[in-house]
Amino acid sequence: MAPQITASRPGSALLSAADIDRFARLGYLVLPGLLPEDLVSRVRPEVDRWVDDGLRARSVASCTDPDVHGLPPLLEIEMAAHGELVGHRPLLDVLAQLMGPEFVFHHLHSDRQEPGRPGKAWHHDYEQHSPGPRTHTMVHTLHYLDGLDEETASLAVLPGSHLEIRAKTARAALGTAPIPGEVVLADLPPGSTVVLHSALFHARRPAPDGPGKTRYMVDASYCQTGITWPPVKPFWRHMLRRGRELNLGHGSWPELFAERHFSEYVTPSREPGRG
Repeated sequence: MAPQITASRPGSALLSAADIDRFARLGYLVLPGLLPEDLVSRVRPEVDRWVDDGLRARSVASCTDPDVHGLPPLLEIEMAAHGELVGHRPLLDVLAQLMGPEFVFHHLHSDRQEPGRPGKAWHHDYEQHSPGPRTHTMVHTLHYLDGLDEETASLAVLPGSHLEIRAKTARAALGTAPIPGEVVLADLPPGSTVVLHSALFHARRPAPDGPGKTRYMVDASYCQTGITWPPVKPFWRHMLRRGRELNLGHGSWPELFAERHFSEYVTPSREPGRG
């Protein structure tokens, strides 16, 4: 089993050269307790509101059938603590070390995963217009508000698989089954973040049988600038505009919500290779 990658200074943006090299080779980085307790305590009730008030369901509907549902009534980034999380300076400093000083926000997903929810099969989340070499980096930052333990679903990753050129669902037939070389992340303190290269194969593995407990996760994605990226939300321009209007980059990251780094949205049913 490959070793877990952990930042040399948890909660700090100062990654070592070894951390950066291991991320490049293995495709993930664990940042225990990166998020301060105060921020976590403010994000969690926003997640509850997002789920309980039907806002998450409405956002999904707006993505699935935008012609019928139009813009969602609220975006995750318009909730104060979620917006703060997107532009959390220690996180962005880490991303600058991994991707360079210019990167753009791609999307945000926020969810409260109740005990008993099925796992999510092996997959990766790298977005590109056509198969081929990946010249630029995309990352997903997985924020576990209450951490991970034996009562929650774990995160399984396949180190080095981001270097393969394979379809997102190339390992989906395996479900969430263990595979040789995997690393299972199942013991993280509250406020921990796992940075994944978006092309890294990973799975959400259900907790063993038992009462279990709720798993709070916020997933924010960012892309290195220099190429044109495909957006995954039909209202992506509105989302980026709101990020600029709310000044979520605090004036320090001018490219964070710049529209010029994206192509036009293509519905999944019409996009080549996504039938």
